[in-house]
Amino acid sequence: MKKLRWGVLSTAKIGREKVIPALQKSAHNHILAISSRDTQSARKVADDLDIEDAYGSYEELLADPDIDAIYNPLPNHLHVDWSIKALQAGKHVLCEKPLGLNTADAQRLVDATRDHPQLKVMEAFMYRFHPQWLLAKQLIDEGRIGKLHAVHSHFSYNNREPNNIRNKVDMGGGALLDIGCYSISLSRWLFNEEPAQVLGQITPMPGEEVDCLTSGIMEFSAGSTSFTAATKIEPRQYVEAIGAEGSLYLDRPFYNDGSDQVQRVRITRNRVQEVIEVPDTNHYGAMGDAFAQSIFNNTQVPTPLDDAIANMRTIDALFNSAAERRWIKL
Repeated sequence: MKKLRWGVLSTAKIGREKVIPALQKSAHNHILAISSRDTQSARKVADDLDIEDAYGSYEELLADPDIDAIYNPLPNHLHVDWSIKALQAGKHVLCEKPLGLNTADAQRLVDATRDHPQLKVMEAFMYRFHPQWLLAKQLIDEGRIGKLHAVHSHFSYNNREPNNIRNKVDMGGGALLDIGCYSISLSRWLFNEEPAQVLGQITPMPGEEVDCLTSGIMEFSAGSTSFTAATKIEPRQYVEAIGAEGSLYLDRPFYNDGSDQVQRVRITRNRVQEVIEVPDTNHYGAMGDAFAQSIFNNTQVPTPLDDAIANMRTIDALFNSAAERRWIKL
């Protein structure tokens, strides 16, 4: 079976623990090399994960002619610059979300792709590739819960490490960029349109330089969505979509690694609940396979960059709304 040969920029935790193992088990991907700013560190991770090649700089990895595609899990402030360098080196790019620090930053990468039309670039929103989400999207589009009017979501974890990149403002840390982006993405996806206006609220936490507790409301033509994203409270996640004739609920919308036998989509109509079981799947591996297939078949990537820009535009508007304490039109 044809395999896409990957190089990984950095030994970031999400790569080591989530994405690399998933791609190694997937159908169409092979992790060929990993890089770090330190050769010894790269070699250790490569040995631990059974990766053939290790490089002591990102530049060395990009120069490897055997690498087809780059996975970029660097801190948010490095997403755009190193993704552009990967394009210039002739590599396809899968870049972790969010694509950039803001719309203007992300647009630089979009602009750079015009000079490399033969290369594929995609933002790594893995949740959309899990069977539970594919089913949820299908059921909503088919009208199983009637016309969609509201979406409520929550995503939180508790990170108290002061030196963690998610707690550094200059590295693009904070709840909205790290996990609030999921609630924005899924809301736009389920409503099949962009929000008309948004209202954001950030609760300050003493001693923290990033947003740690952020909520938002997004207005769409048929209804609205609300969400909370937090990095300093009890870990929890859920998504509920409510329509004119029923509701749909996912209790594990974002953390699915294939370790459970099934995931459950819960449909409620007239107070009667139906539970639909779908096979649990490692959504990182499914995302990698879909990206690889777009390269092999020379088709559009599953989530094109205009979707990433639209998501960044909404994130910017929510930050502006929280700062100005008013609704912001898009």
